[in-house]
Amino acid sequence: MTQLSSSKGKSFQVSNWTWILIALGAHTGWGANPVLGRYLQTISKLPSLSIIGFSNLIILFILILVILPRLDIHVFRQPILWLFAIIVLFRGTTNLISTRFTLAIYVQLINLLTPFVVALISTLFLREKLPRYTWRAILLALFGALLMTSADMNGAGLKITLGKSDWIGIGLACISTLFLALYMITTRSTVKYAVSGEALLFSQIATLALANTTMSFLTHENWAQWRAIGMTDWLVFGVYAIGIMLGSNLGQILALRHLSASLVSSLMAWRLVSTLLFGALLLGERLSSWIQLLGAVVVLVTITWYLWQQGDQTVPM
Repeated sequence: MTQLSSSKGKSFQVSNWTWILIALGAHTGWGANPVLGRYLQTISKLPSLSIIGFSNLIILFILILVILPRLDIHVFRQPILWLFAIIVLFRGTTNLISTRFTLAIYVQLINLLTPFVVALISTLFLREKLPRYTWRAILLALFGALLMTSADMNGAGLKITLGKSDWIGIGLACISTLFLALYMITTRSTVKYAVSGEALLFSQIATLALANTTMSFLTHENWAQWRAIGMTDWLVFGVYAIGIMLGSNLGQILALRHLSASLVSSLMAWRLVSTLLFGALLLGERLSSWIQLLGAVVVLVTITWYLWQQGDQTVPM
């Protein structure tokens, strides 16, 4: 139980279940993220870089008012923070663009493999011990992913249903996942340099806002499309920008302050369920066969089991 105090001096108890629900809410948002990103690009027809730039500019304005006055500007001289900014830029940009080419569920599926990439990079380059059950979990997760990208089983075995566009999107999602793994490792390393979480958040949002907006204008993206979209499109964008980019970030931070990282990260597989639900609702994308459903269950169980076994995991954005 967590003890809190109200402004009137009264204290009350908030059970861990409240923070678990907040963590689930954050994971739900990150699960909806590729769905909303795909909607804005393929249905609203908005330019990719402008979506990232505009959404993060809105959040940056809020952070300038709320967070910037409390930050020591000298922290931005730290080289680790500039490295972090570069990683964030590649992660955020490739993650959104990948949803233009393939189903949101495939992008989320690749994102869920991030803990394995972190484990392998840490072992190969940082000389850390490979967490137990890693190879076993990787094989199970890849088997589940294979089932999810397959049609019904027939006499010739499994038939992969991916097209050329899907492979482009999956390739971008793989690159994005690699940078997400580097993001997690770098975030962990910033502790040695006394870089606060607020400085990381501000650097992340500022980088995505300024860099993508600049690249959008340099590549002559058509911003006129923003004037052509309807109320539903603006609603989806509002949820994407405020609900996910800001709300899910804050919800995750709050949950991690009151719950163990292992508990919050063990709920990460819920993102796959969220992607499936929002994908069916907004995009009409759903699993079409029992073999794909079985694959989803395999991935869900494997990721949850693996993260729970590790005991202390950094939760990805």
